[in-house]
Amino acid sequence: MTLIVTFLGKGDSHQTKVAIATAQKLSRLGSRVLLVGQNPGPTLNTLLETLVESSPIEVSPNLMAVKLSSTFLLEKGWEQVKDLESQYLRSPTLKNVYGQELGILPGMDRALSLNALREYYQSGKYDVIIYDGDSPMSTLRMFGIPEILSWYLRRFGQVLKESDVGKALSPFIQPITSAILNVSWTADDLTQEPTNRANDILGQGQTALADPNAVAAYLVTTDDELAIAETKYYWGCAQQIGLTVKGVLLNQGQVSDALIETFTPLSVTAIPQPRGTDWQPLENALPDFLAESIVPQPITVDVGAKEVRVFLPGFEKKQVKLTQYGPEITIEAGDQRRNIDLPAPLRGQPVKGAKFQNHYLIISF
Repeated sequence: MTLIVTFLGKGDSHQTKVAIATAQKLSRLGSRVLLVGQNPGPTLNTLLETLVESSPIEVSPNLMAVKLSSTFLLEKGWEQVKDLESQYLRSPTLKNVYGQELGILPGMDRALSLNALREYYQSGKYDVIIYDGDSPMSTLRMFGIPEILSWYLRRFGQVLKESDVGKALSPFIQPITSAILNVSWTADDLTQEPTNRANDILGQGQTALADPNAVAAYLVTTDDELAIAETKYYWGCAQQIGLTVKGVLLNQGQVSDALIETFTPLSVTAIPQPRGTDWQPLENALPDFLAESIVPQPITVDVGAKEVRVFLPGFEKKQVKLTQYGPEITIEAGDQRRNIDLPAPLRGQPVKGAKFQNHYLIISF
């Protein structure tokens, strides 16, 4: 199984240094590693001392690197989109539009990046994929896409299917979606069971995200009070989308008892800055990313006690909003929304109470 590792920390070059050191360490230990950079700036090229492009290139034995470009990813499938349009519409309108002319709509860049990661993940070419995002919140929003889209399809999929607009556009939308997302859907899949097929694919993404052996994150912080507060916030947001956080990397600081208590039960590892081209001290200080870790589950359900416990570090009770709709409860905290599909014994039962205790939101039915 391929493991995707990402880092959530302040948006400076040190996070990229940690990503590179991790990729170098794991590749030297024999893993086939792909380092994926999202930041369009020169940091990755400068630190690797090589030009990283939109297609994977070999940096060293067992180590490949690629820089995700939303424009490139959109261009890659654009000719397919135009060909499909000519097949399904009598008067194609896209034939004189070129991929280079297109702008990236807000949010599309994250969807394109997530799909690129999915393709690399499913290729079987890599044991570990290191993802270096351009900012913690962009990374979290990207990994949260399957949860958000799944919610929208559950709410509005049937409405779209039964509407005149949906019926008219479905023969065209299906192949276009297949081209962009590289998913083998047939026209019957969309017109007969669109939400089921789409939810199957999104469900695979949610399952992978919830598996710490498939996707895992590490927090990167300093011992500055503001940096620690921001890092705790990222930790809570990661829990909201079901992303497992396996540890904390402390940049150029001493691991204190207070810091250990702040991030309990995560392990805190002090790491140095690399000096010049000597990356060995940083690589040596890094934890074993492939080791099994015991971390809190984002959600636990106790049917007997009629309780749902949601782990939300970094938030206070007043920052959390709870709503109930049919068989689901929705938790809003920070910049994220988590939808929990209740098990059969709890469906239809109203929420009787909720309390916030030791980083847990405890919901009673």
